[in-house]
Amino acid sequence: MTNPSQSAPQPAVPLTPSEDVQWGSFAHLGGILGILPSLIIWLVFKDRGSFTNVEGKEALNFQITAAIAELIGYILMPVLIGFVIVPAVYAARVVFSILGYLKTKGGIGYRYPFALRLIK
Repeated sequence: MTNPSQSAPQPAVPLTPSEDVQWGSFAHLGGILGILPSLIIWLVFKDRGSFTNVEGKEALNFQITAAIAELIGYILMPVLIGFVIVPAVYAARVVFSILGYLKTKGGIGYRYPFALRLIK
């Protein structure tokens, strides 16, 4: 026989305002490593903090856009333009991820200059 209090999962504890800002900014900074850190942070914390939800989606949308651009660059490598596209996409990913982190760590929302808004 199971204990009723153990059978139902407990709702996640909401983030404090400072934790919300912290995880929202980490979603941007994680973009330096690719799409996975932003995705994990958004999935884990989206229901626990509104700032993290918004900023995580923004970071994730940018990382998806960068991944698509990088894929196009790899496809175009046989015609040599890909050798320019791939490093340019990586540089943009690093620069804009750092800018996003620096802006959001102060609690101010950041919007990337270009990103497909696939996740609403």
